[in-house]
Amino acid sequence: MKNILPYIEANKDRFLQELFDLLRIPSISANPVNKEDMVKAATFIKNKLLDAGAGRAEVCTTKGHPVVFAEKIIDPSLPTLLVYGHYDVQPPEPLELWTTPPFEPQIRDGKIFARGADDDKGQMFMHVKAFEFMMADGLLPCNVKFMLEGEEEMGSPSLGDFCKENKEMLKCDIILVSDTGMIAPDIPSVTVGLRGLSFVEVEVTGPNRDLHSGHYGGAVANPANVLAKMIASLTDENNHVTVPGFYDDVVEISKEERNEMAKAPFNIEDYKKELDIADVLGETGYSTPERASIRPTLDVNGIWGGYIGEGAKTVLPSKASAKISMRLVPNQKSEKIAALFGKHFLSIAPKSVKVKVTYLHGGESFVAPTDTIGYKAASMAYEASFGKKPIPIRGGGSIPIIALFEEVLGVKSIMMGFGLESDAIHSPNENYPLFNFFKGIETIPWFYKYFAELTKR
Repeated sequence: MKNILPYIEANKDRFLQELFDLLRIPSISANPVNKEDMVKAATFIKNKLLDAGAGRAEVCTTKGHPVVFAEKIIDPSLPTLLVYGHYDVQPPEPLELWTTPPFEPQIRDGKIFARGADDDKGQMFMHVKAFEFMMADGLLPCNVKFMLEGEEEMGSPSLGDFCKENKEMLKCDIILVSDTGMIAPDIPSVTVGLRGLSFVEVEVTGPNRDLHSGHYGGAVANPANVLAKMIASLTDENNHVTVPGFYDDVVEISKEERNEMAKAPFNIEDYKKELDIADVLGETGYSTPERASIRPTLDVNGIWGGYIGEGAKTVLPSKASAKISMRLVPNQKSEKIAALFGKHFLSIAPKSVKVKVTYLHGGESFVAPTDTIGYKAASMAYEASFGKKPIPIRGGGSIPIIALFEEVLGVKSIMMGFGLESDAIHSPNENYPLFNFFKGIETIPWFYKYFAELTKR
């Protein structure tokens, strides 16, 4: 691996230019307007994989957005690694909060600013460039396959069927994912757990039209007021979710494991300063890192209704709506939680309004052991490039397809993320440090090397 750093240095400008070309494509999976952009992004990635040395690469159609599949089989008797990532991105709104346009990537303060810079185009593209290096230097030690999808940000609705229909094509020994983060630029970590997700939309309807607030205010239920009260009742004074049965299946983490988690570096004052908040808030009895990783949550992701334009318009809105996500922990099931939520939300609605609850999508939580070959190879890879062993952590986010991979393909995943909390994923001014991008390209080939060696033993 002595040539990896010289190779990165010689090609870093090209790497960035290619990544910028990808970041300029507004591959927003949730917006039908961007359907052609999804195909454009998939085709771009396919071509880059072929340029890097893939023996086969294609854009595969699904019921939704396409999947990019590629492979390089050097010897069928060797282990096979499957790289998973996604090229779709979150909607960039609110646009006015971006310092520079979200699909015009720029470098500022040593960071790449663009939608998808971290999540997940930047992290996914590290794997393409690491593969390119191994092929150029003749160092690929095992077979490799790529499965890069375009629906992760909307719950991967088509990928389950794609995996079931292509089990033989996707056959592998381990799945490698870079769609998570690390504790700090100098503190690598391996994500060994992810929370699940249950995502719903609620709609509260009152009168058959918007009403004059002077003529009807105080006499007719205001859906916006009702919705606000209903949402407020979903958590209590201890920030405990009040949906009956919500905690029934929650696996409580042992004191010993919580003590181990507490060893990870965390400064509450730095945390508050980074977010520009006076204090934190969360479930009583748990630390901030615990609240964001091992505990289930319920949060409003968006709320709307009535007039929100400039100036005043005195109306009682006919409807008010909200999107609500629930992050889940081991043993909680997304569809069960959605059903419990729906039943409860309907039960607390006053007779003066009609309520509709729609389950949009979900996924299950994931926990991986730290005694597997995959984890050991990842630990050795980080130690080779960073000079220190990584810390195992549980992430607070969700990658719904990870649990499905184990169910359908029967294969464990290893999550080697290089993002940082400060990268503002899903937010305006998303960014990805240049250091992390290039460090990922440096580290990934070491994983291939050690995984191949440990598998042979």
